[in-house]
Amino acid sequence: MSAENPRENALKSTAADGRELIRFDKVTKRFGDHVVLDQLEFSVSAGKHVTLIGPSGSGKTTILRLLMTLLKPDEGTITVDGEYLNHEERGGRLVPAGEKHVREVRKKIGMVFQQFNLFPNMKVLRNVTEAPVHVLGLGKDEAEQRGRELLELVGLTEHVDKYPSQLSGGQQQRVAIARALAMRPKVLLLDEVTSALDPELVAGVLDVLRDIAHTTDITMLVVTHEMNFARDISDDVLMFNEGKVIESGPPEKIFNDPDHERTREFLSAIL
Repeated sequence: MSAENPRENALKSTAADGRELIRFDKVTKRFGDHVVLDQLEFSVSAGKHVTLIGPSGSGKTTILRLLMTLLKPDEGTITVDGEYLNHEERGGRLVPAGEKHVREVRKKIGMVFQQFNLFPNMKVLRNVTEAPVHVLGLGKDEAEQRGRELLELVGLTEHVDKYPSQLSGGQQQRVAIARALAMRPKVLLLDEVTSALDPELVAGVLDVLRDIAHTTDITMLVVTHEMNFARDISDDVLMFNEGKVIESGPPEKIFNDPDHERTREFLSAIL
């Protein structure tokens, strides 16, 4: 693939085929006596863009942190691309997974956080290539070619040799998006990626993500309070309340004619 087609080249491993990519099966997560996720069940098909909405504390970010293995479920199982994330099958039964198994499955997941978490001592291009070289074992030349394609994708071609401190917050977040995509994940997790940005920088980052959503087949699982963005990019919207999905459907249904009173209350408060 040529650099003239960065989307095709950089994201070619994410083609949608409709199979189930993520499944939460009766997942419960507690913090002390507080139940954050309560027997949660939902799935995401390959190539779909699914947005999680709901009030603060309803469990949305916890779902992303479980997928990144920053947290472990107290009950239930999570599968990613047909493999258990936190468990392995041995002798016909599920047992806690070893770290090697967890690392291999986690490679299929990329995440962009609220904070950019770039390496301040590395230039932009190296921030994007560091993990592919050291985690995926790519050669430096191949990693740099991929990195340049992705930085073109997010509109930062002219900034490859700058340090993060020389960039605006919006530009740093676009580097973080390119860095997540550099690992060629099966699914991209987006956790309130504009919440730490000044208001005038939000639109640029959302435009980049809209472009990726509309022109590639990458699977996305999104937590956001940007409802217009959710309406634009989502195939499905899941409304969370008290650790459960209380309503789901296409964005035109959820935003225009929700069935659940709690959904109507939530949307009327933020729209």
